[in-house]
Amino acid sequence: MKFNPFKKSLFILIQCSFGLAQTFLGLVIFLIFIRKPHSFYRGCIDTRWNSSAGLSLGLFIFTPDESFSDSQKTRVHEYGHCIQSLVLGPLYLFLIGIVSAIWAGLPYFEKLRIEKGVPYTACFVESWASRWGERVTGEAAFWG
Repeated sequence: MKFNPFKKSLFILIQCSFGLAQTFLGLVIFLIFIRKPHSFYRGCIDTRWNSSAGLSLGLFIFTPDESFSDSQKTRVHEYGHCIQSLVLGPLYLFLIGIVSAIWAGLPYFEKLRIEKGVPYTACFVESWASRWGERVTGEAAFWG
């Protein structure tokens, strides 16, 4: 599926204006990982890093390299966060970023996911990202 040039330009414009805060933070992290491989994915700059985790900040997504089995599904999930950024603008960092960071990073929730088998997407912001990623790209997203 080819990405329409007008939609791509509009996507970039909105991420660099309405989503300026998260795009700026994404740029800082991009510069930290400048030596890692990069590509464009549906208007985003996708940086491949040696982590199983993904991160989405405005115009920038950071996804696992190809050695991780779910790297493409993670890319679609992170793209879903980009759509959240388009919709929420400056509220994204507070409504999505903080909730996502707490869900991913607090040992209590990590233990819950491991010991009880709770999927990562049990958190509403994560399931929302996977749903939107699948809807917009037509590809399968990470649901684990």
